[in-house]
Parts: sequence; C-alpha cells; structure tokens
Amino acid sequence: MDLIINLTINGLATGMLIFLLAAGLTLIFGLMDVLNFAHGGLFAWGAYSGLWIYSQTGSFLAGIIGAILTGFILGIITERWIIKPVYGNHVQQILITLGLMLVLSEMLKVIWGPNQIMASPPDYLKGSWELGSIIIIKYRAFIILVGLFIFAAVQFVLKRTKIGLVVRAGVMNKEMVQSLGINIQKVFMFVFMMGAGMAALGGVLLGPYSGVIHAGMGMEFAILAFIVVVIGGMGNFKGSVLAAILVGLSGSFMAYYVPDLSLAVNMLLMAIVLIIRPQGLFGAKG
Repeated sequence: MDLIINLTINGLATGMLIFLLAAGLTLIFGLMDVLNFAHGGLFAWGAYSGLWIYSQTGSFLAGIIGAILTGFILGIITERWIIKPVYGNHVQQILITLGLMLVLSEMLKVIWGPNQIMASPPDYLKGSWELGSIIIIKYRAFIILVGLFIFAAVQFVLKRTKIGLVVRAGVMNKEMVQSLGINIQKVFMFVFMMGAGMAALGGVLLGPYSGVIHAGMGMEFAILAFIVVVIGGMGNFKGSVLAAILVGLSGSFMAYYVPDLSLAVNMLLMAIVLIIRPQGLFGAKG
C-alpha cells in the first residue's frame, strides 16, 4: 500500500506538469481552432528563462514570475506574427508551428549552449516528509498544489468572470460574439497569452523536478500534451486535467512494474480511448 501511495504521488506530480502544458493547448484549440505544435517550445523557454533568473537572483519565485512573463511575451509574438496569418488552415498551422518549434529549440542552444543544465529546487522545497513508511517529496507535493491552484483559477475565470463568459461564448460561436461588438481578436490574444504563460510555468517547474533541462524537452513534452488533449477531448478543459492525471499515473506505475512499456503506455492508452470513444473521454461528438 505504501508503494502504491508513493507511485500515486509521483504520477500526480508528473500529471500536473503535463496538465500545465496541455491546458493552454486545450484553451487555444477550443477557442481559436489552432493546432499549435510550437507550444512545447514555449514550455522549454519557460524552463530556461525561469531557471536563469532563479540562478541570477537566488529567488525561485522571481524565476517563476520571469518564466510566466517570458511565456506571455512569446505567446503574443507567436499569435500576432505566426498564427494570425494562418487562421482556419490546419495544414499551414502544423507546418508553420513545427518550424517555429525548431527555431525556438535552436535559439535555446545559441543562448544557453547545447549541453544539459542542472536544476535543483530551493532549499525550502528540498527533502521530504515521512509518514510512517510513506515518503512525500516536498517539491512533488508543491507541483501538485500549483497544478490544482491553476486549475481552480482558470475554472473561476471561465465560469465567474466577464472575460470567461466571452471566452466560453467564443468557443460556442465566434461569429455571434463578434456580432455583439466584442473584439474577438483581443480575446484570442488573451487566451493565447494565458496558454503560453501556463506552458512556461510548467517548464520552470519541471527543471527542479527532473534535475536537468535541455533544448529538446519541448518536443518531448509537446507529444505528451497532445496525447492528453486527444484523450481528454479536443478543447475540453476539465478533460485535459483528468487526462493528464491519467497519463501521469499510468506512466508512474508502468515505469515501476513494467519498465519496457513505460514509453509506449501513453500511445496505447490514447489508441484505446480513440477506439472506444473517438471524440475523447469528455469531448462532444462532431
């Protein structure tokens, strides 16, 4: 039982990191109908910029804020100059964002070098709590709490605020929202910026979790994020968090019990879901 609890905590922490990346991707697709394969690049830039600020200032909080701001800036640039010209064309979106993903990864190597960079959590998040034979690593518990907070905050914005009402209405019918005199382009910009900020936050939190960061991490986690988006249901925010937890838990348990299948389990899980329910677990038909 103790082992199961420890594996569950590890899986939840991994799932929350994936959720931070997949949630932004879900919002962007749900409102804007944009397939952004460069989202993983924003994740990697959040990791590098946040940990660089952390190393320069000694403040992990400053690193987190810096990473989120980096995500905001890159999100605005990406939406305005990369995505905007290809709205409505998925093929062009895939090609141009894949190209941007490669550019972002190579820029990381130019600025910070091609080698891996070591990362560690701040002193107050090091160590663990021991409850009998159950070991709870502080940093993993911190990631779980951050993920739950972000989920609750986004849910509050979507359900309880005017901008959230506009976003939800835009998901249902963009033309109707625009006919009411609302500038849908500003709403698009806001959603893209928020999605990029969440991706960057996930990146900076991943560094101390994994111990190292590297320029190729964006592509690796982008694949997991797309798996989560497909399993949860394209554009379904609640589905993204539940699917991320499912992917995190399956990876954690498989890595311990059947290590040879730990890399394939997520693809297998997605295939099973698509066979049984092609629209995803929480997606709407059509």
